[in-house]
Amino acid sequence: MVPSGRQVIQSYRGGVFRISDVEYAGAVIVFPDRTVQWSVSYGVDTLTYGDFSAVYGTDVAVNLVILGCGPAMRLPPAALRKSLKDQGITIEPMDTGAACRTFNVLMGEDRRVAAALLPMPA
Repeated sequence: MVPSGRQVIQSYRGGVFRISDVEYAGAVIVFPDRTVQWSVSYGVDTLTYGDFSAVYGTDVAVNLVILGCGPAMRLPPAALRKSLKDQGITIEPMDTGAACRTFNVLMGEDRRVAAALLPMPA
């Protein structure tokens, strides 16, 4: 059961995410109550703290970010992990498919989670 008004990641394919019946092309950050386009177009290795301003600069208290890395899990830079941790936010990298499924489960449990998702290649 999904609480009313919550975002559900329904599918991901060819650079497009379908979230709560709306399609988003490219990278997105999904919060329990909304989805925003994420203006990153590069890989996990070059992500910076500033790329996550939508997460730490929001009024929603997020303490876990599920990072969908594309087709395979990759560790984000140590400096990024430390900077987020200093803000009380843990980042968990995994492949994008696993990130989508994990977000849906945790969001359904009413956890303070966001999913930062890089698209899967076409």
